Amino acid sequence: MSLILFLVLFFFHSHSLPVCRNSCANIEIDYPFGIDDGCGAPLFRNMLNCSTTFTPLTTPTTTTTTNTTAPVLTPTFASPTIASPTIATPTTTVTTPSATALFFQTPSGSYKVESIDYASKTVTIYDPSMSTCTILQPHHDFLLSDLQSALIPPSPDTVFALVNCSIDSPVLNHYKSLCFNFSSDHSCDDLYNSCTSFKIFNVSRMLSNDTPPACCFTSYATLKFMSMNILDCTHYTSFYDVDKLKDEKPLDWSYGMKLSYSLPDTGCNRCRRSGGTCGFDVETEGMLCICSPTLNSTRQCGNN
Repeated sequence: MSLILFLVLFFFHSHSLPVCRNSCANIEIDYPFGIDDGCGAPLFRNMLNCSTTFTPLTTPTTTTTTNTTAPVLTPTFASPTIASPTIATPTTTVTTPSATALFFQTPSGSYKVESIDYASKTVTIYDPSMSTCTILQPHHDFLLSDLQSALIPPSPDTVFALVNCSIDSPVLNHYKSLCFNFSSDHSCDDLYNSCTSFKIFNVSRMLSNDTPPACCFTSYATLKFMSMNILDCTHYTSFYDVDKLKDEKPLDWSYGMKLSYSLPDTGCNRCRRSGGTCGFDVETEGMLCICSPTLNSTRQCGNN
């Protein structure tokens, strides 16, 4: 009886182990990240999502009708021609996978992952709803959770530009120390003069003989504690690798955000050296070394 109970428990436990995919949209997925629950480090749980979009395709449905009724002979009379009614062709809608993309999940939305550099411990993401040098879009807030702010915040070389700010904006008054010049070669005028999307603010200023609207180069900490409505700026954009932008015009800046993460020491290297994959128990979030789809260990594969 005890042997049967052991086999039942082993079967249940072994088949509950996660299958850890190691890539999504040509981007390598490695520790501490995971796109399957139970894979990677528990602190980064559910931060990445591998999503596939589907394109609907409409195809006509072909139906064949066989007439099995015997013909009936009837006299032929001349009669006016009557047009046959038009019968709509039935259609069937099916979907087909069109694209797969990796997204970084935050409280403010999903952001497409452009790349993950495991050597420098950085993740580059892009916000499709933010303004850039060529696209002007309504503002919205970018917000990380408290855990994400501690584990994977924007890197020091990621700058946020608040554009078309009111004269009453906090960053132009009591909190003006939050604004900085990330380079002596670049200023707000660069954005207003060089970017097709932001030139509209410069044109409005010229028509009214007014000074150009203020903008502010700042860090993520400003957006973390003050929403765009409180900041009183109509748009924002962000760019990274600012140390490489000294001689570059705004049109050539790298728009997006670079996040810099820290790697928790959970003994994963020991597991990987033994041929296992680092994961965790989805209930207790305790570390697991996944050795196969039906076998795990708390430390390493083989002899513990």
